[in-house]
Amino acid sequence: MDDAAQGSLQLPDNFMIAGYFILMLAIGVYFYRYMKRMKDYFRGGNSIPWWLSGVSFYMTSFSVAAFVFYPSICYRYGWVGVTLLWVAVPATLFSVLLFAKRWRRARIDSPVEYLETRYNPLLRQIFAWQGIPVRMIDDGIKLFATGKFISICTGVDIKYSILGAGGIMLVYTFMGGLWAVMVTDFVQFVVLTVGLLVILPLSIQRAGGLGQILANSPEGFFNMTSPEFSWAYVIPLVMLYSLAWSSINWALIQRYYCVPKERDALKVGWMVIALYIIGPPLMFFPAIAARQFVPALQDAGDVYPILCAQLLPAGMLGLAIAAMFAATMSTLSGDYNVCAGVLTNDVYRRLIRPSASQKELVAVGRLMTLLVGVVALGTALLLARGRAENMFRIMVTLFGVATAPVAVPMLLGLLSRRHTARSAVIGFLCGTVVGLLLFALSFHKSPLTFAGISWVPDSEAFFFGRFEVKLEIAMFLSTAIVTYLVMELTSLLVPARSDELARAETFLKRLDTPIGELPEDKEHETAGAAIMSPFRIVGVCVAVIGVMMLALVPWISEPVPRKLDIILGMILVAIGGLMAWSSMRGKAVPQA
Repeated sequence: MDDAAQGSLQLPDNFMIAGYFILMLAIGVYFYRYMKRMKDYFRGGNSIPWWLSGVSFYMTSFSVAAFVFYPSICYRYGWVGVTLLWVAVPATLFSVLLFAKRWRRARIDSPVEYLETRYNPLLRQIFAWQGIPVRMIDDGIKLFATGKFISICTGVDIKYSILGAGGIMLVYTFMGGLWAVMVTDFVQFVVLTVGLLVILPLSIQRAGGLGQILANSPEGFFNMTSPEFSWAYVIPLVMLYSLAWSSINWALIQRYYCVPKERDALKVGWMVIALYIIGPPLMFFPAIAARQFVPALQDAGDVYPILCAQLLPAGMLGLAIAAMFAATMSTLSGDYNVCAGVLTNDVYRRLIRPSASQKELVAVGRLMTLLVGVVALGTALLLARGRAENMFRIMVTLFGVATAPVAVPMLLGLLSRRHTARSAVIGFLCGTVVGLLLFALSFHKSPLTFAGISWVPDSEAFFFGRFEVKLEIAMFLSTAIVTYLVMELTSLLVPARSDELARAETFLKRLDTPIGELPEDKEHETAGAAIMSPFRIVGVCVAVIGVMMLALVPWISEPVPRKLDIILGMILVAIGGLMAWSSMRGKAVPQA
């Protein structure tokens, strides 16, 4: 670890971090009393405003790992690091145009619930049980990355940062369900944005200005791609994101079906696209600027914590740490809630207690949230003890194995009438086997050649002559192609029976029916979550963050950071006050 990365927490830093955590807990406590039904706890009673769901989608789609991997690419290769996160723009566009309305019109309580209606109960259980452990371990890895980041910034033991972030986030998700997740995501978005708006100008100033950055950067540093990450890498990555964000990323799908109407689901997607166009350059330009004043790093992944430790005065370092916590806490809280929803709705209610009351289902949902969170915490602490050094690489690779074999049947089920449950199960199994075989090949330490295709272990890539395909891309493409072809072939050789066609027809007719035209939609309209206008509580939280920033002024002596703190603090107080005031003047949602 570079010595420059080491920081130390002072009183104002502790004040910012403590205030941030207290605010998160207060939101969970506030929403606790409103969680009366399972639909409230796991989909907000379909009363979540589109702007709140859109910000939550954006915040849930990345974690603090984004401030390790992408900045390291920017520091070493330049703008291509931004390009690699911009793949989220076409991926979100794909999901908006084809699936946003369909997910809302599915009228579901969990992302895999519709699989029983469209295919059969077996596929619903396969995808539920396949997805839950993968996500819990993946959440543990994200939590570990957060702990490492904070440890580099502050020197605090990694175990304490893991327990602090993971424990507090688990508590507010446990108490307030999806409403608490959504509102805390918005507050975390504000904290992250403020942190970026502080470190961006300070990094540009330290580098000597934009002119110096442009003049002194290596040739091709601001190209969209690089030799290391060419279009041959970027385009399959777009395809991977498109499939994942439209089908297997449960927390993002949840953001489409928790809003009141299908037009709101479309607004969610368009808002995410706008945020993803603007966000990556703001996030990662400081790492590009760091090339001018941070000496060559042995581990480029440390560049962001080094920037925080070098550039930020007391108090603002605490703000940056809170922002990094926010990046992961948004992702984890969303995952915890949706995984608990699958365990509650698709396992407990479907298999164990079909007649369970709503009060019982909310209690079980909270217990499942606790279970998911504890497993993730345990995984993160295991990584922190150094007992699973290769787990990160293995899990990322296995995610590539699992994406297409699950995504292809799920998406075809939303679009096509003729694909059967049999074809979906066989396609899933064949695609998974192919992916696991390629994964096993990654452990082969000697070069191999077969039918003109060469495996080169040192580069973890396949070569078709001079054309290189990285292992993770090869795994995704091969599993996607095999899964799709097997489903097509199976459906052709063993056509759907009349009852299967009728089942598919009934389901797809449901997807073609706008919200409000089925009897159950009327029930949702009259029984939405009885919560005051979220504009009010969000406004109060934003104003509190502004007040906390203004309280830092006596500890900030440098003129530029001091001005930034005052300006941003006053803006937040004004925006928060206006939001709260407008909610009191407008029509509030009825009280419980």
